[in-house]
Amino acid sequence: MPWVRGVYGLDLNGHVTFVNPAAAAMIDWPIEELIGKSMHAVLHHSHVDGSHYQREDCPIYQAFQDGSTRRVTNEVFWRQDGTSFPVEYISTPLHDEAGTLIGAVVTFRDITQRRWAEDILQRTNEELELKVQQRTARLREANQQLRELSEMRSRFVSMVCHEFRNPLNNIALSVSSLNRYDAQLSAAEKADYLLAISANVERMTQMIDDILVIGKIEAKVLEVSPEPLELVTFCQTLLAEREYHRPQLPIQFNCRSRQLVANLDERLLRSILSNLLSNAMRYTPDEHAIRLKLAKRQATLILQIEDEGMGIPRADQRHLFEPFHRGRNVSNIPGTGLGLSIVKQFVDLQQGTLQVTSKVGQGSTFTVRLPMNLSVSPERQPKERDRTT
Repeated sequence: MPWVRGVYGLDLNGHVTFVNPAAAAMIDWPIEELIGKSMHAVLHHSHVDGSHYQREDCPIYQAFQDGSTRRVTNEVFWRQDGTSFPVEYISTPLHDEAGTLIGAVVTFRDITQRRWAEDILQRTNEELELKVQQRTARLREANQQLRELSEMRSRFVSMVCHEFRNPLNNIALSVSSLNRYDAQLSAAEKADYLLAISANVERMTQMIDDILVIGKIEAKVLEVSPEPLELVTFCQTLLAEREYHRPQLPIQFNCRSRQLVANLDERLLRSILSNLLSNAMRYTPDEHAIRLKLAKRQATLILQIEDEGMGIPRADQRHLFEPFHRGRNVSNIPGTGLGLSIVKQFVDLQQGTLQVTSKVGQGSTFTVRLPMNLSVSPERQPKERDRTT
């Protein structure tokens, strides 16, 4: 039992003079065999690691030398079978009636269960401390993300205001000129002003549409609806649309396959290609080539848009997919800086990758890789009402 105390007496030579039954039971020795033995050799001969315990270093026997009481809480006693157990003990000097030191009385207790409880408590405290540290780290990370999100939203709002201000100023200037100089302006000049107003309105409308799309992506309400799509026909039809018409040097389409069917979201794929092709046309002179390449490699669809345009400075490439970021060499070429951000997020939504290689003055290549058979998790499946619209 953990609270039973063993007691034994020693003479000045360290031999046992008496021992109580509890002490004998704890070390598994018969009482009669212990009397007269060196108790250090019986139960205190080794340290907890098994190394030899010198008798002169033993606190029990040091009490014989200076007559002081020794209390120890971090040693072990040994049983007859060679096993040990942790103990706390008190060695008290024993004097005769004349005050002469004649030996010592040692009282000890098996503290195995207490050590076990202390170990459990320590492990529990360590686990609790680790959990607190992990929770604190997560809270710090969440706070950092909230700060970054707040800063990003502030920058986004600031950029939106700035981007809207320019076309609004242009519209206001055109309207003011038309009102002020109506009588002096020719029909052709008035038409130019109206075209400028129309272009700025279209630019603002495109920005609004792009911002709404980005908002849907961030709110995770934009659904992905993959369906079988024949890509060769899809690409050829897209390039035949009026906005991709280049009179001097048409956009080249390259594909070794006559048919290529993939399970993808047609709306997202159209937006990806439309944005990349529009950018290629915007930044590539009419006499320089633009190519759309389509290929399949194992279970991956590869789409490449190559141009021989102005290229993208290396310093801008790392920020290329951030909203409103535009290359420093675009000069006064119109653009919102939202298209590539949308392209990147649409590619991510379809579990694909987007890479760009570019050299200033030589052109750019955007490579989109998408899985041929896009699988959509249940939470991304279109709602029943959406399937019927």
